[in-house]
Amino acid sequence: MRYKIQGEPMPVVICELDAGETMITERGSMVWMSPNMKMETNAGGFGKALGRMFSGESIFQNRYTAQGGPGMIAFASSFPGNIRAIEIGPGKSIVAQKSAFLASTAGVELSVHFHKRVGAGLFGGEGFIMQKLSGSGIAFVEIDGSSVEYDLAPGQSMIVDTGNLALADETVSIDVQTVKGAKNVLFGGEGLFNTVVTGPGRITLQTMPLSSFVGPVAAAIPSKG
Repeated sequence: MRYKIQGEPMPVVICELDAGETMITERGSMVWMSPNMKMETNAGGFGKALGRMFSGESIFQNRYTAQGGPGMIAFASSFPGNIRAIEIGPGKSIVAQKSAFLASTAGVELSVHFHKRVGAGLFGGEGFIMQKLSGSGIAFVEIDGSSVEYDLAPGQSMIVDTGNLALADETVSIDVQTVKGAKNVLFGGEGLFNTVVTGPGRITLQTMPLSSFVGPVAAAIPSKG
């Protein structure tokens, strides 16, 4: 499989497949394809389907296979930002924000990833339930807005506003902590929880998570009454 990522701020990844090669997507992100791409929809087993549902994806999985010769298929981002290609392999799994997964080659597996502190995580919003991408192949993920990367040393931590953590190596510890101080909670405007990431490993932070965009837009819409 060969690919190229084009366009800003609503990018698309265009994949060129050899005969018999397959691409997977969990939702309706396909935007165009050659006529010889065969589509098959299945749930892939109850356990896997349930895990995809919790991680923000569809229960059903679309598989596109090039038949009778080379094929082409394109997948588009659903929100302004960028598309990142990630190589997945043994010891190279990643954890991603909920609904980050766009598409992948057939060997990549998508499952749900929970933070360790379930008590805090139950109230931690989108930062609690994330996606894990494992297996082997190339995965394409969506980043909301622009992105900044940090390589954390063992034991090195960073506090991130909930929703701004886009990607992290599986070796990175991810936790949820409450914001301290009643005044900070009531008047700080930052919510009740933050995400704490601790190395070793690389993290990718995003500048404009979807939740930060939707809230102000919804508040600006006049209500009927």
